[in-house]
Amino acid sequence: MSLTELVPPRTPVDQAERGRGHRGLRRPNFSSEFLVAGVVVVVVAFLSLVPVIYLLAGTFFPRGSFTLEVFREAYSSSILLDMAKNSLVYSIGATVLATVVGTGLAYLVARTDVPMKGLAYAAALVPMIIPGVLHTIAWIFLGSPQIGAVNKLVEPLLGPGFFNIFSMGGMIFVEGIHMAPLTFLLMFAAFKNMDPALEEAALMSGSKPMAVFLRVTLPLVKPALALSTLILFIRAFASFEVPALLGQSSGIWVFTSRIYFALSGYPADYATAGAYSVLMLAVLAAFTVWQARLNKNAKSYQTISGKGFRPSTVPLRGFRRIAGAGVLVYFVISSLLPVLMLVYSSLLGYYAPPTLSAFGRMGLENYVELFMSPTTVSAFTNSILLAVGSATIVMLLTAVIAWLVVRGRIRGGAVLNGLAMVPIGIPGLILGVAMLFFYLRVPLPIYGTLLILLISYVTVFLPFGLSYATSAMFQISAQLEESAKVSGASWFYLFRRVTLPLLMPGLLAGWTFIVLVAVRELGASLLLYSPGDEVLSVVIWQQWSDGRMGQLSALGVVMIAMLALLVAGARKLGANVGVQSP
Repeated sequence: MSLTELVPPRTPVDQAERGRGHRGLRRPNFSSEFLVAGVVVVVVAFLSLVPVIYLLAGTFFPRGSFTLEVFREAYSSSILLDMAKNSLVYSIGATVLATVVGTGLAYLVARTDVPMKGLAYAAALVPMIIPGVLHTIAWIFLGSPQIGAVNKLVEPLLGPGFFNIFSMGGMIFVEGIHMAPLTFLLMFAAFKNMDPALEEAALMSGSKPMAVFLRVTLPLVKPALALSTLILFIRAFASFEVPALLGQSSGIWVFTSRIYFALSGYPADYATAGAYSVLMLAVLAAFTVWQARLNKNAKSYQTISGKGFRPSTVPLRGFRRIAGAGVLVYFVISSLLPVLMLVYSSLLGYYAPPTLSAFGRMGLENYVELFMSPTTVSAFTNSILLAVGSATIVMLLTAVIAWLVVRGRIRGGAVLNGLAMVPIGIPGLILGVAMLFFYLRVPLPIYGTLLILLISYVTVFLPFGLSYATSAMFQISAQLEESAKVSGASWFYLFRRVTLPLLMPGLLAGWTFIVLVAVRELGASLLLYSPGDEVLSVVIWQQWSDGRMGQLSALGVVMIAMLALLVAGARKLGANVGVQSP
């Protein structure tokens, strides 16, 4: 579709308006553009600031008066230095692993002729489909020194308990594999929309494919890579399931596990949990400043403009089989083994390491009970409604935010970006507490309904959606929008017909990611749900607490199958949007 087809022809009414002078032409653009900007600023400020205000109020005013006693008590603990060190090592290690794996897979699938692309795409997303609690339990089934299937397999050669998943290395491995799909989705959109002209020029000059990848391709996607690294680090820093299940039992404390420990006591120590959360917010602020400085040079990385190009495939030549073998190994480690262990556990009344006697006790009783349970059926419905609704709202909202921030059409774009990124530094448990306190005090009849969960999901996933939308916006030159404006298009028309279609690959990737993570969201859901409004993550947590591993595994298998169909549909749709090959 050409640009002239996107811009409406001038009618006699348009000509009459133009005859009234510049005032008649500019007024509609000013009204629509700045009205939308005002609404977005109000919504983002409400979603982001209300939880933070209540978090700070509960920390600095625990008994109604200002005091720093909470910080003195929390930060004077003898384990603070160890906790900070463990948090940094865990977060950096998981971020590095996820970045290397996710970026490598995204490049192979989007830009090369690697074999088994469908398998690579599935292998990159299956770990994200599995809820965090379920994914961690699957690796306990595999790597536990006592009951782990892998340890039982290698025990005759390497001795008992050779692999220990309850270690810092185990924590980094499980979290890194679980976060790699985030990098894959973000970098896949960046690689797909990248003009290959510079790569082709480097190859024609005699450069080797690896040198081209390191010296040409990666620098071109630097903004997307930086945003991905930022999100990964803070997400690992605020992760809960892996530290709680793998680290706490072995004495490896991080900030999130300590926060949960403070909240799980009776009475809950909200002040201590808030003190640790304030420190996490400080870390977020530092990374947000770093991101803002990178954004200033983003125009030098734009690759989509008014000039057409054809996305090309980079031949791997002799490395094709090696890359294909790497994809297969990653699929086995990240997806096949955990899913097989869940299937195996779902067919047992209680978990036991794989043996001939255990295989003889298999049956479908857990699946029968799963589909006969009204709570589980209701949880499926609630989770789907909340996931689709929150993903759609977040991506539409962040598309506008990304345009305002990247194009710089309003003052304070950096402030708006910072506001939208605030929730990423608040653990889900703390965000749930803050929202609970707020909505119990305001005269809005939403507590005890799915609406409060929808608001919490939109708040939690707003930074993730903004990262996808901003990365996609960085690659779109302003030339296309300026051409549409010169032709007389209003802001709303050009945003709907020019900007949104070009953003669609990134928006679709973000929408898919948010749907998947919304289904497994636990922290805020655990505190804000009401009986009858359970979601799948809450049901999984309840089954884990009760020790019903077979039923939990059966629910996980059904969830994986359902979300795999969603990913397949999103991939098929994604092939028809964005930059197309003729």
